[in-house]
Amino acid sequence: MKNKKKKYLGWCVDEPISVAYGVTEPGAGSDVAGIKTKAEKKGDKWILNGQKMWITNCGFAKWFFVLARTDPDPKANPGKAFTAFIVESSWEGVKVGRKEWNLGQRCSDTRGVTFENVVIPDENRLGPEGKGFIVAMGTFDITRPPVASMAVGVAQRCFDEAMKYALQRKTMGSPIIKHQTISNMLADMATGIESSRLLVRLAANQVDSGKRNTLYASMAKRMAADTANQCATDAVQIFGGNGFNSEYPVEKLFRDAKIFQIYEGTSQIQRLIIARELETVYASVK
Repeated sequence: MKNKKKKYLGWCVDEPISVAYGVTEPGAGSDVAGIKTKAEKKGDKWILNGQKMWITNCGFAKWFFVLARTDPDPKANPGKAFTAFIVESSWEGVKVGRKEWNLGQRCSDTRGVTFENVVIPDENRLGPEGKGFIVAMGTFDITRPPVASMAVGVAQRCFDEAMKYALQRKTMGSPIIKHQTISNMLADMATGIESSRLLVRLAANQVDSGKRNTLYASMAKRMAADTANQCATDAVQIFGGNGFNSEYPVEKLFRDAKIFQIYEGTSQIQRLIIARELETVYASVK
């Protein structure tokens, strides 16, 4: 029996389709307020021009979430200056760039995309005009816990490989896990992984419960990202020279881990968000 085709916003497909989140630009990453891609309203349509960069799924996406400046004043309040749109990749003027060759996570289809006089029907506006910044920031509260869970997975794999190697590799007549410096590293790895996993579950539970989870989403993302990188570094160290070689798995894990401290909000930005949220909570207790 053939699978029945499903229809999504005009697309007839045999399976779920891919989408991409277009916020980052060549000159605007953590500084979302610096976005220059603009949309001008012409009657009941919008004309989109600009460029996005480092967009995951870009080569396969049928739709793009695009955050664009709709207030021409560069000093306008971010909460009123941007509007969110759903843009279909098949529309005239949408030009997808080449696949980027990155340090790690090379199976991820990461590209830039350019919008040249793309006509967007007003019905494809996502949320109220001028409220796109709020829509984009709210999205991060939902997407950061899954990204953090990916980081936990990388950290867990680093630990599993390091533990297996430490039990097999011998120096001075004993498995290296018997050496206290190695066992301490493994203990710290395991503790960081379990702490990160619990924060991810807490952040995800708040989403499932319909609660605002900005604080815990950033805590989970920051903790898991930094833990993954520490675990990857320690795994390479435990493997010694072998860890620096591509014939062993931890070299790839080391490369894959780094991006977690950068995308979906850098670890530095997560700390700023955490501090801001804590300040708000404690200020209200007075």
